[in-house]
Amino acid sequence: MRFHVMTLFPSIFEAYMNESIMKKAIESEKIEVNIYNIRDFSTNKHKKVDDYPFGGGAGMVMTPQPIYDTYKHIVQKYNIQNPRVIYLTPKGKVFNQSMAQEFSSEEDIILLCGHYEGIDERIIDLIVTHEISIGDYVLTGGELPALIVIDSISRLIPGVLGQEESFTEETFKDNLLEYPQYTRPREFMGHTVPDVLLSGNHKMIDEWRRNKSIEITLKRRPDLIKEAKLTDKEKKYVEKL
Repeated sequence: MRFHVMTLFPSIFEAYMNESIMKKAIESEKIEVNIYNIRDFSTNKHKKVDDYPFGGGAGMVMTPQPIYDTYKHIVQKYNIQNPRVIYLTPKGKVFNQSMAQEFSSEEDIILLCGHYEGIDERIIDLIVTHEISIGDYVLTGGELPALIVIDSISRLIPGVLGQEESFTEETFKDNLLEYPQYTRPREFMGHTVPDVLLSGNHKMIDEWRRNKSIEITLKRRPDLIKEAKLTDKEKKYVEKL
């Protein structure tokens, strides 16, 4: 999969992509991350990429020409047909695991990082296919949200994590939060590992983990339970809880 990022701050991505799992995924060619500095495509002699908003108001707005020309360069260079263009904005639909799963099947994804007071609306009308937010709060730019989206999608691509179970048995599987995890030592500051995890009985362990996922989800994110994939037995367990 190829990610194409349009940004005013390329170095933010370069630092993150040179560490840990993302670095290994790039080196093994499981993913490709191409960063484009929008300022490089400005036709303004001073490489200006923002201007005052029509109608007045505080702040500056990113102008359409540099963004659109960056976009044209990407789609022409890679011959991308009907590209998915994600604009990271607090006005967008909140990103979730289902969306990450959907995007993970794409060959190319273009991400647009806004800044200042946002981007000219005509860019949204012309090229943006998805407006995505990472939560109900405002950041100074779209770079951090873009990194989150890239990371979330990348880990679903076969071979990136190395072990398939790393992402098939985790938070949001079947719309449930993940069960508690324990490691050595067996006792720490008076707290011990649940006996069932030391039993060697995998059927009991799986049932315990599933029940714990249901309990945690019901307590912390009851909104997810409504859409969770539960058996009839598990539904009765929820009613009991």
